[in-house]
Amino acid sequence: MQFHDYDTEGFYDELFSAKGEPRPEAAPLIERLNSLSLEDIQRRHKAAQIALFKLGVTFNVYSDSQGTERILPFDIMPRIVAASEWATLEQGLKQRISALNLFLSDIYSDQKILADGVIPAELVFSASGYLKPCLGLKPPGGIWCHITGTDLVRDHDGSWYVLEDNLRCPSGVSYVLENRRVMKSTFPLVFNNMKIQPVEEYPSHLLETLLNLAPANMLDPTVVVLTPGIFNSAYFEHSFLAQQMGVELVEGRDLVVADGFLQMRTTKGLRRVDVIYRRIDDVFIDPLVFRPDSLLGIPGLMEVYRAGRVAIANALGTGVADDKVIYAYVPQMIRYYLDQDPILNNVPTYLCWEPEQQQYVLDHLDQLVVKSADESGGYGMLVGPKATQAEQDDFRDRIRTHPRKYIAQPTLSLSRVPTLVDDHFEGRHVDLRPYILYGKDIYVNPGGLTRVALRKGSLVVNSSQGGGSKDTWVVSS
Repeated sequence: MQFHDYDTEGFYDELFSAKGEPRPEAAPLIERLNSLSLEDIQRRHKAAQIALFKLGVTFNVYSDSQGTERILPFDIMPRIVAASEWATLEQGLKQRISALNLFLSDIYSDQKILADGVIPAELVFSASGYLKPCLGLKPPGGIWCHITGTDLVRDHDGSWYVLEDNLRCPSGVSYVLENRRVMKSTFPLVFNNMKIQPVEEYPSHLLETLLNLAPANMLDPTVVVLTPGIFNSAYFEHSFLAQQMGVELVEGRDLVVADGFLQMRTTKGLRRVDVIYRRIDDVFIDPLVFRPDSLLGIPGLMEVYRAGRVAIANALGTGVADDKVIYAYVPQMIRYYLDQDPILNNVPTYLCWEPEQQQYVLDHLDQLVVKSADESGGYGMLVGPKATQAEQDDFRDRIRTHPRKYIAQPTLSLSRVPTLVDDHFEGRHVDLRPYILYGKDIYVNPGGLTRVALRKGSLVVNSSQGGGSKDTWVVSS
């Protein structure tokens, strides 16, 4: 009995409703694990780690003085979501992406939501992701956010919340696919007996989404994945997705603007490129328009893009929707553009640019999580209950100096999943990043990347901060 002593410790547990009581959707897995010896489970866990190592599932850490490349830690215990619950999440994600897309289209054209005072104009214009050169852009089909990774968390009462949106270059889906491949070989009987929805169709849906951006009369459009190169933290994913889709992986130096089109250098000469899946931040993509010191982009690309001779996913300028201050207004966007109430709620958020809310934050720093509006990966963040007085004082000064740059949120009791720790299972906090594709229709991959804070008591799940990953099972009854 592997879980005889497993204790939820008052947190919402994704697999157990109480001590010794697995949730209905998790019961077959728990029964199977209880039939195995600890040594067998440890052996399978080690085999899974070795398999991922052989597959080259890595990420890069720029600040790591002992070498940049690491294997992403993986835990053998999956997160399980009932299909009935997933249906609600899927509906809420589709609603959210629809509203965000309309917002992006609006602020780079008529700016009606700003004129109507729903969102203060200065907040949008001061966002680092708002790019004036994108004003007037008309992406194919009016779609801006083709690939989105939306971070979800569950609180102590089981309620789901949206933690943040990732619309520029969301990463992590390769881990979803490789984790699943390894888990199917690790627990073949479980997959045969449980109705676990597949995730393997993501690359074909992604390719379909990208092909949908090409002109309708084009018989054989050329799609490429644009990477910053091998030293990027997500290079494994760039090469993996290119391989899975059967398209070229290119760097900026492989591309050139010639004869009014974007062209790819090949051994047979130049070849026209019609669709770019970019994994480069907007400001590095064309040194003639954005950062002149960029060596990653293609001079002149913006002119070709504006003329409609190449499509880019995600569209340039989408980073404004990743801003954590703008995030706070997504519920208003849903009501404004869709005339609907949000299906998925935001985490309650305090905006430090508003004097009263700022004062509340300053008075309660020891209880709140403070985040920088334009940083990610667990950086630029203060977890108040775990922070020292010096760290709180530092953030107090930061907030007073740059109030627009910070938001604050209550410290959530993130849900947990049993995680193998040496010779037993302990609960570890998790979040969830589902992946949404917006093409002719909106497709939500059934599952997503469950990131786990492997350090006991930690709430920070990011891989760069010591986090790992788990497979995510959407299970039908």
